[in-house]
Amino acid sequence: MIFTRNRTALVLALAACLAGLPHPGHILAQTGDKTDRPTSTPYAGDLSIFEYPDRDKRLHVERVMDLLEIGPGRNVADIGAGSGWFTVRAAARVQPGGLVFAEDINPEAIEYIQKRAVKENLPNVHAILGTIDDTKLPAQSIDAVLLLKSYHEFAHPIPLMRRVRLSLRPGAKIGIIDRFGNGEDHGIMPNIVEREMIRAGYKRVAKYDFTKDDGQDYFLIFTAQ
Repeated sequence: MIFTRNRTALVLALAACLAGLPHPGHILAQTGDKTDRPTSTPYAGDLSIFEYPDRDKRLHVERVMDLLEIGPGRNVADIGAGSGWFTVRAAARVQPGGLVFAEDINPEAIEYIQKRAVKENLPNVHAILGTIDDTKLPAQSIDAVLLLKSYHEFAHPIPLMRRVRLSLRPGAKIGIIDRFGNGEDHGIMPNIVEREMIRAGYKRVAKYDFTKDDGQDYFLIFTAQ
């Protein structure tokens, strides 16, 4: 994720404080959605940094897509799409007949992906500008979701992922690839992810450690309960 779901949350919190309103975190606590963990300061530079030559091989992206059952005719969501690195690979995989929804809350990322889709002749890519609490994905339309190194930046992961459930078709798989970390170092522990996903209405169906081949990443797969 390039922009920041948590930076937006900080802006909202400051505005609320200045206006004498409750902090957004207090509102989340009242609904049982508050998460007491830090989130990472997101990368905000050149989007092309994610396009290094051997990333496909290092992340074993073809195996990732196999496990998420991404293939012709399937609809895929890339949440926190950034430069669209995964988006364009999924878009090629789902042809003919499939769509890829590339979601991000950074308008610059959305514009970047739109231009990339035109340049690479991928009319089945649809870029969506989301919010910190809602990806804006179409209802009951998604067969597979991937969150690639973006979950650790989510300020409101539980309400966000609850909204994602509304976009899923029966049997849809949700993949989360992240790295071990403390929340502030562009990583998050898998047990925290799993605990939050359970609260959002999902169950873990698989766990892998083959991404990156360095023991620092993990790959979790969930389905809606």
